[in-house]
Amino acid sequence: MSRIDRREFVRRSLQLTLAAAAAGGVPLLDLLALPAQASGPGPAVAVRKGKDLAALVRETLDALGGLGIFVKRGDTVVVKPNIGWDRTVEQGANTHPLVVRAVVEQCLEAGAKSVQVFDRTCNDPRRCYVQSGIQEAVESLRSERVAVEHMDRRAYRDLDIANGQDLKRWSFYQPALDADRFINLPVAKHHSISLLTLGMKNIMGVIGGNRGQLHRSIADSLTDINSVVHSTLTLVDASRILVANGPQGGRLEDVRVLDTLIASSDIVAADAYAATLFGHRPEQIPTIAAAAKRGLGIMDLARVRMV
Repeated sequence: MSRIDRREFVRRSLQLTLAAAAAGGVPLLDLLALPAQASGPGPAVAVRKGKDLAALVRETLDALGGLGIFVKRGDTVVVKPNIGWDRTVEQGANTHPLVVRAVVEQCLEAGAKSVQVFDRTCNDPRRCYVQSGIQEAVESLRSERVAVEHMDRRAYRDLDIANGQDLKRWSFYQPALDADRFINLPVAKHHSISLLTLGMKNIMGVIGGNRGQLHRSIADSLTDINSVVHSTLTLVDASRILVANGPQGGRLEDVRVLDTLIASSDIVAADAYAATLFGHRPEQIPTIAAAAKRGLGIMDLARVRMV
């Protein structure tokens, strides 16, 4: 496992961009515009690379001070991966089960009173939970303090959204709001409408209603719901990413193995860095730009503090 220096960052970005362009995925960009590692005064962002995912999760979070900075003894914690699709681990449509397991395990080590793992899936939830490998991975911890749960349709509540631009009121999953800590575990992948699906879009898994409606004005809609659901920590799983035909994917040739994790308490900063792995500048992703403009986090990678 290692930190990613500027030379490695540019080399890997070039390889990914060329491969994706050849596959009809990501367009070629001027790589000189891609950010190098910065050391600004803003939020801390940790980026680590390695094959051993459990060890990689620990190293990435240790760079931020350890999960104990975010989860305290006696806390109730929601760990929210992407479990949206009836896809296997290799197809890259869901968060890697070993990443989810490692985060849940660290929550327990930090003294969490309880840890809930759930997602509002797009395909059949029982198939998604099993096929993704997440249910088995988390249940293998055999802890009474951990539950992989199917979401209860009775637990949604309509809430007003203060200063909402596109949404003034929407339905939210109350257990996600009631938890002391909300840990956001998206997988990084292409999306046919929002260009990318990262931390901010992963929050769609804890809202109710007709989610398709949000895609009409996706940037403002995602910013609105993220102003209600606050992620204590965002850990972006870029161990393997979908560079085309997302978010559902299905073709192994659309998957790129990067063995990378990105973590920050600033969801916008985490998403901004993740966007560069696809050859995009953060400001090219409307959801990232909208959230930064409305003060949900820092998009300018020159201002973040790489740790």
